[in-house]
Amino acid sequence: MTTVKPVLALAAGLSILLPAVRAETAARDNPRSMAGALIDDLDDGPHVYWRTPTSAVVFHLCDRLLHEMWYDATDTLRFNGLCADSAQEYVIPVQPPDIEPHLYDGVTKMFAVSDIHGEFEPFVDLLQAAGIIDEDLHWSWGDGHFVLNGDIFDRGAYVTECLWLLYRLEQEARQAGGRVHVLLGNHETMVLLQRDLRYVNEKYTNGIVVAARVNYTDLFGPDMELGRWLRTKHTAIRLNDVLFIHGGMPPRLAARGVSLDTINQLTRQTLDHRSYQIAFDEDLRSFYGESDEGPFWYRGYHVAREGRYPHATVEDIDAILETYGSRAIVVGHTGVPQVMSLYDGKVFGIDMPLETLGSFQGLLWQNGRFYRVNGDGSRDRL
Repeated sequence: MTTVKPVLALAAGLSILLPAVRAETAARDNPRSMAGALIDDLDDGPHVYWRTPTSAVVFHLCDRLLHEMWYDATDTLRFNGLCADSAQEYVIPVQPPDIEPHLYDGVTKMFAVSDIHGEFEPFVDLLQAAGIIDEDLHWSWGDGHFVLNGDIFDRGAYVTECLWLLYRLEQEARQAGGRVHVLLGNHETMVLLQRDLRYVNEKYTNGIVVAARVNYTDLFGPDMELGRWLRTKHTAIRLNDVLFIHGGMPPRLAARGVSLDTINQLTRQTLDHRSYQIAFDEDLRSFYGESDEGPFWYRGYHVAREGRYPHATVEDIDAILETYGSRAIVVGHTGVPQVMSLYDGKVFGIDMPLETLGSFQGLLWQNGRFYRVNGDGSRDRL
């Protein structure tokens, strides 16, 4: 049940303060929202701030006005968006989200995409072409498991829309017997932990940040709904015998026998650390940096990094697979010409260039086989 308090529309001067953000800084010109309407240059939201365990402030930037709505909710918070999302109902449990398992067996089919970086429209196009969602952007893949292998944040202008779509699909997939797994990548840790905003699209820094007077990182703080949701996410998961991790599992980390559960717990326990807690802790510096023990930035399956780590050998890969009971590793982070297999099908790279190909691609596993799924839905066996 939800009780609504008065709406506050903060209009004075904002149309002057908020500059237009044109196509060259946006991911795509005015894509359609989850409700099917065109998204304006600066529109953003909703953002949900939990003032208490049962009261929330929901705020949007809509038509260059900041709109606030105050709610009291006993079990479920329900509200409609504004502007392009005015026909979209958001359903948010008052109870904080649970941490889902990181190990699953008996998965009948899985589909993975990585490094979408706020590119909402091409992301939606691929999910529809692959049959993951229907024309209204609702889950249509039954008991399948979908993995977003990190890096939703930065660069593109529709990060918020991507996050809320994944949030809703997670609810719908669970009801259908499937799952959506959102993994944390290096750009998530840059925003949430390191406060490194170099790659944040200026739509946000010139728009919602100015209008709401809330730092960009704090839009995803622990008292924000998207923030508390992201803090339940894993760094690494295993579906059947396939390991998913954003940058890659470094051989040295695997050689130490560090479990997936330990890696996931360490991320959650330190995601709200201050910079000095990372700077003066050698283990955490390595874990969150581009090192031979950093799962977020590691690129050793693709290249060597002088003074940091060598190019991984076949023996390294075999040892990693044995340690984690896997037959293959799926990674994003490091660009490949297209979704492809490496190390004779033991590693799959799925961070492909949208700019070059004109569409995203995904990795499908079904009936024991891997396929590249192209932007038009066609498949190539790998």
